[in-house]
Amino acid sequence: MAQDSQTAPSSSEQPATEIVVSAIRATIQDSIETKRETTAIVDSLSADDIGDIPALSVGQAIQTITGATTHREKGDASEIALRGLGPFLSNSTFNGREASNGSGDRSVNFNQFPSELINKITIYKSQQANLIEGGVAGTIELGTVRPLDYKRRRIQMEGKVNYNPYQDRVYGDTGLGWRGTISLIDQFSLGGLGDIGVSIGYQRQRTANPEETLAGSSTWSACDDSVDVLTGNCRNVTNAQVNDGTPFYIVPNAMTYRQISENDQRDAVFGAIQWRPSPTVEINLDVEYSDRSFAENRSDLTFSEMRLGLKNREVDPAGFLRYVEGMTSLESNSTLTERSEEYLGGGLEIAVEASDRLRLVADVSYSDTTRLDRSRSTRLRTDPLDIYGNRTPVGNQRVAYTYDARDSFAPVFTIDPRFDLNDWSLFSDDARLRRDERERSNTIWAGRLDASYELSGLISALHAGVRYSHQTYNDYTDRVEMTQGDRNVDRDANLACRTRFPQRDYLKDAPGDQISSWATFDPLCLFDAYLGTEDPGPNDDLRAITNTDVLEQVWAGYVMADYEGDIGSLPVRGNVGVRVVRTEVESNGLRSALDIVNNGDGTIRLVETGDFETVTIKHDTTRVLPSANMIFELKPELLLRAAAYRAMSRPAPSALSAGRSIQLDDGTAFTDVADAIRNIQAAGSPRLEPLMSWNGDLALEWYPNRDTILSTTVYYKRFSGGFQPVRINEDFVLGGQQVNIPVSQTRNSDDKSTVYGLELTAATRFSFLPAPLDGLGAKVSYNYAKSNFKSHDILLGDIYDPVTEEVEPGIIPPANLSGYSKHVLSAQAYYDIGPVSLQGIYNYRSQYYQDFVGGNSQLRYVGDNQTFDLRASLDVMPGVSLRVEALNIFNEPKVTYMPVVGSTRQYHYYGSKYFIGLRVKL
Repeated sequence: MAQDSQTAPSSSEQPATEIVVSAIRATIQDSIETKRETTAIVDSLSADDIGDIPALSVGQAIQTITGATTHREKGDASEIALRGLGPFLSNSTFNGREASNGSGDRSVNFNQFPSELINKITIYKSQQANLIEGGVAGTIELGTVRPLDYKRRRIQMEGKVNYNPYQDRVYGDTGLGWRGTISLIDQFSLGGLGDIGVSIGYQRQRTANPEETLAGSSTWSACDDSVDVLTGNCRNVTNAQVNDGTPFYIVPNAMTYRQISENDQRDAVFGAIQWRPSPTVEINLDVEYSDRSFAENRSDLTFSEMRLGLKNREVDPAGFLRYVEGMTSLESNSTLTERSEEYLGGGLEIAVEASDRLRLVADVSYSDTTRLDRSRSTRLRTDPLDIYGNRTPVGNQRVAYTYDARDSFAPVFTIDPRFDLNDWSLFSDDARLRRDERERSNTIWAGRLDASYELSGLISALHAGVRYSHQTYNDYTDRVEMTQGDRNVDRDANLACRTRFPQRDYLKDAPGDQISSWATFDPLCLFDAYLGTEDPGPNDDLRAITNTDVLEQVWAGYVMADYEGDIGSLPVRGNVGVRVVRTEVESNGLRSALDIVNNGDGTIRLVETGDFETVTIKHDTTRVLPSANMIFELKPELLLRAAAYRAMSRPAPSALSAGRSIQLDDGTAFTDVADAIRNIQAAGSPRLEPLMSWNGDLALEWYPNRDTILSTTVYYKRFSGGFQPVRINEDFVLGGQQVNIPVSQTRNSDDKSTVYGLELTAATRFSFLPAPLDGLGAKVSYNYAKSNFKSHDILLGDIYDPVTEEVEPGIIPPANLSGYSKHVLSAQAYYDIGPVSLQGIYNYRSQYYQDFVGGNSQLRYVGDNQTFDLRASLDVMPGVSLRVEALNIFNEPKVTYMPVVGSTRQYHYYGSKYFIGLRVKL
């Protein structure tokens, strides 16, 4: 182990007082030591003390680790990408076990776990045979403290108050929130029954996550640019027509200004018991529970007919509109969305030292997440007459507007000045009420048995094990919808349910002269006014063709050998092994005839008849995953690492759905049957197989002292396979007539692709500077990746005919790997001296493609984004510290594009967040 470069005291001198290193410096020291001692190529963030990881959330903590970055939702870090590769290519475990989530993918929901109750995060960049399979980019391991190993009693209490300036703009809100955490760790002697340790932690959080956004629909069409269409929707063009020379432009079905006021609460309990009844037996039991919910009030102004009457177009060479004039109905949509997500997980591990060489470990675990989303939304639309029957200033249901995206990522809408957006009486027609409910349930039962046998000689240990997991994923969607056209009823509801626009200074931080307010309504009041109840409840029959029912069973076994020796005078150590994995998938989907329902406003929708038939699709795969890791000790402080391995990443459970989806975008409906059937897609593809890759890593690491590391890693990944959009004809009964409809879905391809990458890490404390500057330190990490992977748009990209194997070339360029960023940078500067600790953290991630959970959707890109956070703490007395944090202090927005870069689909403003807290340790 590297030591601090300080002169040791002579034997005649008094022993030096032990220096206790704490705060950020200690965390970086622990991380450096973990990286140095682990056989695989890893990066980590660890703290000796519970709650000392310097971050407000687990996601924020992870993005300070070399090569790791996050995707932001509601202004906080959520999904993790490793080495510039998306969460699909990573594997996440909690205390060495798979964890369920409510998103439908395989990521750990990091927002469920309080960072104050996590004390170690390790990212395995290279694979080894005893790791749970699933991480082409790497494996993220979260760990909680083991109370006997902690070796001391600790009671810790922490309270934080947070202030969000954006929430303070919401009328009637102070912008304040809070979180409180308490934890206890203790150990007891049971006499003849050995020793037992207990830990328990609890956190309650009440926060707010306001948001301002402009959002486009999730389906974009290619329209003929050779003619102006003065009435009706623009004419869709096919890939073949464009390839034959027809000019085109890309347009969404609708665009929406959205103001969001939200309240978020979470209660979490973590507990563990560690019992050693004898020196050779250890039993560990841990349980984690989290209950998170939020209520989100949305006020929307929707331009619902973005394909209608488009003229004077200015089209970017990439195909998207930079300027256009059109006519559209305007809608005031009000929505209350409520989510509850409950997580329960844990496991029992029994470790036995069967002899002085043989160790056996058995582990069983359970992880369950249930997420329920319920929304009640209302629509009031423009009409030639107001609610009193008087002709409106524009005298038309549709209002003229201009769309101008020539100057920035934030397009500017300008409407006919005769139309007053804040006049409630102008939103007078086509009332629609929707109650949507979606429940996602993900459950994992798993068990494993591992054996380790120590040897002497070149092979220092042998390891072998088996693992089984049983995972289910179920997803249902239910919709209750009502429309009506009685103007008198509309008038009474309109008058009774008007609300003040919810906030001041809406979108004042966005570029251009943005719309700042519009007429808004109380959605629950409208439900009560129209239906006599605030909640009509779900349908009696929750079956639907969109539903998902997936069972995945995995059997895995491995053997691995540790070795340690010398090549000449060069010490070398490492491991070599192989893992064999069999995956079996069974996916059930429903099929139904479809009725055509007239909405009463000139549009139609498709609904199931209620007569269902179950379709079951089964598929299995077997994969062999060899791996080898080698460490050469060139000098005591200089290591050379090499790794070669085969890795796999499975499709998300939701991507294995056998259901079918009719794409209905908020604020839009179909104008005719042909328009409707173009939007029938497979909800998933049960026969999708894991994405496989051969991988190589080479790293050089220098550890001159405990505070310093300089490392560089080059890596290579060769993917054997990709994903292709295909259209497969399926028979549907539509309005009583059987029709053959091409259904868009995804299959595996034989495409080959590569990723080359470079990782750099540098960290040091400037101890050579004179006091008090010797408390300064810094850490910088950078990842560069180059990939030629291709992900095609499901509608506008290359389309494969599964019968003839011919390719219809796409009209927009493909994306890369989901989550792939070419550049990822994290830089930290800190100052630790005495009772003061200061830290600044900068994170940058270049543009990346982010697919929608479940797949079979169009391309979506997230633009370059950066954040800067500040943290400070002051030890006011022994065991008591004051902490201050500021997040996203430059209020960087998140911008997404679809289906080509530059075509703004959505931008979000979240604002900054400020926290102040007090921690007490006893």
